[in-house]
Amino acid sequence: MDKNIRTHLDNIRSTDGQLQNDAYYFLMELTEKPVDWAYEAWDELVEGLTHKDNHVRAISSQLLANLGKSDPKGRMSRDFDKLLNVTKDEKFVTARHCIQNIWKVGLGGRKTEQLVVNGLEKRYRECVSEKNGSLIRYDILVSMRNLYNATASSEIKDKALELIELEEDSKYKKKYTGVWKK
Repeated sequence: MDKNIRTHLDNIRSTDGQLQNDAYYFLMELTEKPVDWAYEAWDELVEGLTHKDNHVRAISSQLLANLGKSDPKGRMSRDFDKLLNVTKDEKFVTARHCIQNIWKVGLGGRKTEQLVVNGLEKRYRECVSEKNGSLIRYDILVSMRNLYNATASSEIKDKALELIELEEDSKYKKKYTGVWKK
């Protein structure tokens, strides 16, 4: 890992908001494609999922999701539940950032794709009584749609449509269905 990347990884935990934001944008762009330094940063990003600063938790979750395509050893299988747990973060904005990016883990191959779908299904089923449950469900379905768009896996679409059928409120059911009619 070069010094510039190391500096940006360190700046994720900075108390200077500008340094933290710069690190976020730099690293997110860099990790849009597979990188060879994923495992050098992996454990500190997993650790960041429970950091006291919700910005660190949000950034760590998004970067870890992006690193799903840089995980030939399959470490995500070990750490996915920790990532999924951020979708229940006490700061709703942090939870949303994680939900909106977690689909990228599925770009690492068939095994991680299934991990994501199963995790999102579990989360969809359990969030029904939570505050903002309908928004969480919407974000989950958008995340599943993004994974479907990237993989064209009919299993993802079938699972999403099955989940939509669980919705009892016709207003939300229509909104959720709209995600899949695009």
